[in-house]
Amino acid sequence: MKLLIIRHGDPDYAVDSLTPTGWREAALLADRLEHTAITKIYCSPLGRAKDTASLTLQRKEIEATELEWLREFSPRMMDPDTGRERVAWDWLPQRWTREPAYYDRHRWCHTPEMEAAGVPEEYAWVCKGLDELLARHGYVREGELYRALRPNRDTVALFCHLGVECVLLAHLIGVSPMVLWHGTCPRCASITTVITEERRAGIAVFRINAMGDTAHLYAAGAEPSFMARFCETYDSEERHD
Repeated sequence: MKLLIIRHGDPDYAVDSLTPTGWREAALLADRLEHTAITKIYCSPLGRAKDTASLTLQRKEIEATELEWLREFSPRMMDPDTGRERVAWDWLPQRWTREPAYYDRHRWCHTPEMEAAGVPEEYAWVCKGLDELLARHGYVREGELYRALRPNRDTVALFCHLGVECVLLAHLIGVSPMVLWHGTCPRCASITTVITEERRAGIAVFRINAMGDTAHLYAAGAEPSFMARFCETYDSEERHD
C-alpha cells in the first residue's frame, strides 16, 4: 500500500484558500497526479486543502472524502519568551531543545505546556483516525506494527497540512512529532510518499520513501513558495518568526 501525504498550496489564511501562487502550485500538482493510479482520496475540511485537492479531483472526475482529523493540528499555547501565542508545532529552537522529553515519542506531549494546551488528546484523536483509515484499507495496527489482513498495492492520497502531516508520519514510523516539526519542512504542494514493507507474511511497516517532493514545481520552472520556512541567515529579510 502506498500513502501520498500532500500539503496544500501556498495559503491565503485570511480567506482559508490559496494565493495565486498556491493555485498555480495546485495546478502543477494536478498535472503530476493526473496519470497516477489513485485508489482513494481523503481531504482536510479546511479550504486551503480542499482547494488544492479540487484541481486533481476535477482531472480525475472523482470526489474526496473529508476527514475532520486531517485538519491542521490546532492546539495553541503561550510562548513565555515572546509573550505571543504559538501553535504546538512552531517553537523557537532554544526553547524546545532544552527539554529532553520532546525527543521522546512517548513523553513529548506530556510536558506541562503540552498538557495544558490539550495536545495529548488531539494527538490521540489524529492517530486513532489514521489507524481507522488504514484498517479500512487492510492494515490493522498491533503494537508498533501493522497486521496486513488484506495486503494490497493501492495508492491512497491525503490532502492536508504541514503540522498534521508530521503527526501522521511520526505515528507511522515511531518518533516524536517535535523532531519532524522542527527538523523537516515539507513545502507547499509537496508530496510525501510512504510505502508498506511486508518482509514477513502478514507483518507490515510503513516506510518513508520520499518526503516533501516538489519535483513537479521545479520541472515547470516554479520555485516552491517560502511558506513554512524561516530565514537562512539572521541578517536576511526573510521571515524570522
